[in-house]
Amino acid sequence: MDTKQLEQLLIEQLKLTEARVSAEGSHYAVIAVGECFADISRVKQQQMVYAPIMAAIADGSIHAVSIKTFTPQQWRREQLLNPPM
Repeated sequence: MDTKQLEQLLIEQLKLTEARVSAEGSHYAVIAVGECFADISRVKQQQMVYAPIMAAIADGSIHAVSIKTFTPQQWRREQLLNPPM
C-alpha cells in the first residue's frame, strides 16, 4: 500500500489533523495527530489506528506497523522538544 494512500485513509476515517506514514518494504511507521486521541488510553488509540488498515494487514500488504499517536497539542510539544533533523 502506498504511504500517501494510507495517510489519506487515516485522515478521512479518523478525522485526523495530520498523518505521516513511512515504509520500508511491508513495515510501516505511522504518526497520527488528532483530537480523537484526547483522554483515551494508549491501547484504544492504537486500536483506532489499526481499524481502518486491517484489510491491508489481512491481505499481507502491511506486515508490521509502528504507531505513535498525538493530540495536536502533544504534537506541537513533540516537535519543539524533538525537531526533525
